[in-house]
Amino acid sequence: MELPDFMSYSDKFSPKGFVEKISRIAKRAGAKLVYAALVLFYTLQSKDVSVKDKAIIIGALGYLISPIDALPDAIPIVGLTDDLSVLMYVTHKIWFNVPDEVKQRAKEKLSEWFDEDEMMEVDEFIDEKMSIKEDNEK
Repeated sequence: MELPDFMSYSDKFSPKGFVEKISRIAKRAGAKLVYAALVLFYTLQSKDVSVKDKAIIIGALGYLISPIDALPDAIPIVGLTDDLSVLMYVTHKIWFNVPDEVKQRAKEKLSEWFDEDEMMEVDEFIDEKMSIKEDNEK
């Protein structure tokens, strides 16, 4: 699947719009998508983030918020696939610059919406990201 030009959605991002959207779709979207979105949202608030990273984060979160995207969110099952792809792409690009406290804050917020089994999905997601880092260091 080819990623859309999510940077064209940067004008769609707002903190209020993000909170409203993520609250509305959290259970339907799944723990991995919500975790990636929260990591990006909290990373955006960090003063230690480069302007370049902020720009791609805003584009990705704008894409998530926008009601007009490659696959409309209203389509059952596949509607959030493109959003997940964009969020995972950007999360992967900035992952190793994300402070540990941001990752922990995202997990704490996530635990308010998801049960233990769903949180395990996120732990597997994190382990997968860390194995990518270890593979790249070899």
